[in-house]
Amino acid sequence: MGEPADPGAIAQAAGDDMVDQLLLSRGIDRSELDRHRRPTLRDFLPDPAIFRDMETAAARLAQAIIAGEAIAVYGDYDVDGATSAALLIRFLRMCGSDARAYIPDRLLEGYGPTGEALVRLGAEGAQLVITVDCGAMAHDALAMASRANVEVIVVDHHKCSAQLPITVALVNPNRLDESDEAAAHGHLAAVGMAFLLAVATSRVLRAGGFFGTGTPPDLMALLDLVALGTVADMAQLRGLNRALVAQGLKVMARRENTGLAALIDASRLTRSPTCSDLGFALGPRINAAGRIGDSSLGVQLLTTLDPDQAAAIAAQLSVLNDERRAIEAAVQEAAEIELVGARDCAVNVLAGSGWHPGVIGIVAGRIKEKTGKPTLVIALDADEAGNGKGSGRSIAGVDLGAAVIAARAAGLLIAGGGHAMACGLTIASGQLDGLRRFLDDRLARDIAQARTAQSLLIDLSLAPGGLTPDLVTMLDAAGPFGIGWPGPRVAVGPVRLVKCDTVGQDHVRMVATGNDGRSFKAIAFRAATTDLGQALLHGHKGRRFWLAGRARVDDWASRPAAELHVEDAAFAD
Repeated sequence: MGEPADPGAIAQAAGDDMVDQLLLSRGIDRSELDRHRRPTLRDFLPDPAIFRDMETAAARLAQAIIAGEAIAVYGDYDVDGATSAALLIRFLRMCGSDARAYIPDRLLEGYGPTGEALVRLGAEGAQLVITVDCGAMAHDALAMASRANVEVIVVDHHKCSAQLPITVALVNPNRLDESDEAAAHGHLAAVGMAFLLAVATSRVLRAGGFFGTGTPPDLMALLDLVALGTVADMAQLRGLNRALVAQGLKVMARRENTGLAALIDASRLTRSPTCSDLGFALGPRINAAGRIGDSSLGVQLLTTLDPDQAAAIAAQLSVLNDERRAIEAAVQEAAEIELVGARDCAVNVLAGSGWHPGVIGIVAGRIKEKTGKPTLVIALDADEAGNGKGSGRSIAGVDLGAAVIAARAAGLLIAGGGHAMACGLTIASGQLDGLRRFLDDRLARDIAQARTAQSLLIDLSLAPGGLTPDLVTMLDAAGPFGIGWPGPRVAVGPVRLVKCDTVGQDHVRMVATGNDGRSFKAIAFRAATTDLGQALLHGHKGRRFWLAGRARVDDWASRPAAELHVEDAAFAD
């Protein structure tokens, strides 16, 4: 008889094979499996010089560092803007320089750099201003800064027009004049582009002997910020983004960033954060500051070195996040009333007075998920001129940002921009019907095709006994998962629901048992009023189901157990 098989080796081989199958199903060529199985920056990081204006931006920033110039970083008020600004500020500190952060007030100043703010920063001594996650479409503001001799570098990822604003450099993979090689990275968040600027600037400084015999900055230590901004901004987790997030999660687990460590504690996470935690626990807390509080709190938290200050800010952000949830619920209720009375359009365009502009993007995302349509939610009378401020969320295959830019060019919007999955705009109330017609005419065909192509792809089918923590661990090895790189979806069945009720905010909670005698817990989030939720709540008696969704580990109990986050169900008999 030969040597007995090693159970650990068998499990490892099975896990590797399962990961390979997941990668192949997501379009990875078999020859690329090794590179994608464990994504690293060594395999995916491009030469930053492939991006237009990157070398110009790096040279100017290096010059400012060497000369000790005063630098200001102008960020957006969301997580991507906060992490981008924090990353550059921390990088500059590593280089012995310092910078002030400027985050605009969402309600008083709106999105993007204003000319007044840029000129004021120059008057207050800033010799160089870097805008992050904004600026690509700020033609008037940047022209005003140029006339005041304020030098500005723009680092952005939003859609650009053919005519670029006046800048020292505009670094953006979505410039229309980018090379194919650079444009292939158009899915990067702004924080990813800020990281590449830090890489390019560090290279310029090293070449000039700036660090002497000392150690250059450890840029890998900044990847926790890159991971947070990338996931929270819903950037597609493919290619370079997967590598940035995979490595960033490892850095975050080390808790070296004082502010992030405090935020993790305030979120009551007792383990190292996962991708899901970045999107649903950490990101919303930083976003809450920009939505309904002091928009600078996120950058303050992510750049502080004082544990007491970090704990205080993290606690404040948690309180703001609770307030944001209550405001969001009220606006969503009002928007859904508008939805009932609206005519059936390809794009939901919902508007109302008194809606808080800080939560309309979240509400747009919720309604988009419920209806399966791109959705714009507009807060009327949001500024002194009585204009509406809107935020939109799209569905896969429909470029809402490009449509909003086109609507602005057609004279329907005062301002507007974004990317494929999200956008923002300013509109006069009298233009609402015109915007609805414009978006319907432009996007109806794309939306119809996208919705027709929608299907629930299943990676694995199994009996209840196969839904185990070990299975979840093996599936997670193909991560990190997110937008553009969906997590594995499993179908479990046939099962009977021995318990099914509503819990929390319209969540449907279940206990399912199969023919193999094994049981598991399942939950369908925000599903109680949907067709799925109604079928589960009222149609389960005497019927068997197949349940489809994401397998997760419930580690709150004394012993970890696998559970299913249900996305769809089908009768088995």
